[in-house]
Amino acid sequence: MNKAVVIYDSKYGSTRQYAEWIAQALSCPLFERKKFNPQDFSKYDMILYGGGLYAGSVSGIKLISQNHILLSGKKIVLFTCGLASPDDPDNLSSIRASLSKTLSEEMLQQIRIFHLRGAIDYSRLTFLHRSMMSMMNKMLQKKDVHTLSAADREFLKLYGKNVSFMDPQSIRPLVNYAFLVLSHTPPVL
Repeated sequence: MNKAVVIYDSKYGSTRQYAEWIAQALSCPLFERKKFNPQDFSKYDMILYGGGLYAGSVSGIKLISQNHILLSGKKIVLFTCGLASPDDPDNLSSIRASLSKTLSEEMLQQIRIFHLRGAIDYSRLTFLHRSMMSMMNKMLQKKDVHTLSAADREFLKLYGKNVSFMDPQSIRPLVNYAFLVLSHTPPVL
């Protein structure tokens, strides 16, 4: 399938791994965000963009927001990668609220969004990210346990640990959607 392209921005590797799995399943080209020329959007019918979640925002999302004219008429799929569970409605609302600060309502209506769970290795975090995680941990530790959301409780449980929620099967809904939109033929996974 050469009608689609997968582009990603990955700081620690989880988003890159998902992007590789998606590009392989769709048999389409794969580009790191900083190596993709936005003028090349014209070559594709569907743009699949993946970015990690950091403090609620999607890394590299400006590639989409700043090129909305070049993306006009294209099918856009956004996949995010973070630690919080995509099954938590509060988490999804938070991601959506963050995206609405970066993307116009028109763009949000044009984009199909999928959320995938990543991994974390605290020893590989940059000083800035370690500091942010530490501040979040201290802030949550001070709260009344009964006021913590499910995501907050999970953060406290996982803080400082190396964990992975990576699952190649979790891309199935995204890949099925892409195949249906582009070819109306279900994929073989």
